[in-house]
Amino acid sequence: MSIVRVNVPGGSYPIEIAPNLMQQLATSIPPDTSAILLLSNPTVRQLYGDTALKALKASGKEIYCFDIPDGEQYKNLDTLNEVFTFMLEHKLDRKSVLVALGGGVVGDLGGFAAATFMRGIRFVQVPTTLLAQVDSSVGGKTAVNHPLGKNLLGAFYQPIAVDIDINVLKSLPQREIAAGLAEVIKYGLIMDREFFDWCEEFVEELKALEPQAINYAIHRACELKAQVVEEDEKESNRRMILNFGHTFAHVIENGLGYGEWLHGEAVGCGMVQAAELSALVCNFPQEDVERVRRLVAQIGCPTVAPALGGKDTWFDTMKLDKKASGGKIKFVLLEKIGQAKVQGAPQELLSLVLSKTTSAEVKASKALSSPEVADTASESRQAVTPSVAASEALSTVVDSSEAAAEVARQAQIARDAGAGTGRTGGIYGIDGVRPATDE
Repeated sequence: MSIVRVNVPGGSYPIEIAPNLMQQLATSIPPDTSAILLLSNPTVRQLYGDTALKALKASGKEIYCFDIPDGEQYKNLDTLNEVFTFMLEHKLDRKSVLVALGGGVVGDLGGFAAATFMRGIRFVQVPTTLLAQVDSSVGGKTAVNHPLGKNLLGAFYQPIAVDIDINVLKSLPQREIAAGLAEVIKYGLIMDREFFDWCEEFVEELKALEPQAINYAIHRACELKAQVVEEDEKESNRRMILNFGHTFAHVIENGLGYGEWLHGEAVGCGMVQAAELSALVCNFPQEDVERVRRLVAQIGCPTVAPALGGKDTWFDTMKLDKKASGGKIKFVLLEKIGQAKVQGAPQELLSLVLSKTTSAEVKASKALSSPEVADTASESRQAVTPSVAASEALSTVVDSSEAAAEVARQAQIARDAGAGTGRTGGIYGIDGVRPATDE
């Protein structure tokens, strides 16, 4: 097991990462809990509901189960109100604990329900998609969508624990894995060049969910996010960099209809667009733009966005972005790999980027890569169906306030040792040592 600890004014809590962790959910339930609401969706319930329910019964608390419909299109106020009605009808109170078992939709909506029910109850995140494990379950952002934009209604509200069972990733289709890896790559681009380099070198291991590689990727992504959240819990400044690619991505999701592209697919494409804009605004090297495009394609995400009826649609939707101020659009841009900043961009430069990165040929369920990288990602895209499929020996405790120095040490160990692979940057596991059983 590896643990990343998040320390913020809104609450200090552990992110625990291990195989079979779902069997230990009762350890995250406080002794004074009056009742538990296990919130999920039918797909996840069928896969992991029995395991989670059996584990929670060990707490000795009364447990209620409620499923919300499966899909981003149901992350709205109507569904939230159904959850509230169920909780009220079953007389849950302020000592109740909500356990969100599922991907980003269940976690975001469940967290918002916990934040607002009786002015706030405790909740536990049990993410079952890779994207939720490395991003949405960590940091206390909770929300539902509005017809005019994504995540516009929500609250900053921290969980009391995040329990990440890496074994659940085995049930994910490749499309979900690609969506999660887009968020993993994002952390390297905005904060850690060495981690981005490592993702490039070990992309095939990550796509194959090689246990030590995926464990390290999840751990490092959570560490990096925890660092930013500790500095800026309420996204007043620094935390905005975590939205790299999201200003473009949210337009894609809104324009196509929520659920047509997975959030991570839209983020992957949005990162390519943001990299292109960075080249024009911040002199981000064009060769690094191509590295971003290539890696996004390699993991199986689209690199060309739908035109959505024209540039005016993009401009108008971007003005509703949460980073916008006074109708002026702000972007997370790269000065170099590992260093990001938030700033505006002239509309004429944004227009050039949209001309280069959108196509009317891209439809709701079609991932279109640029010609130079199409062959790289074609195999993974062939397995993608139009519908959105839902899922989803070492013990180290790392306090995120000390994470930067510790991870630098671990990365150096990995580089020195070569991780037993004969390749530099071969980080396997938290200590950088390739297991003796690996061949």
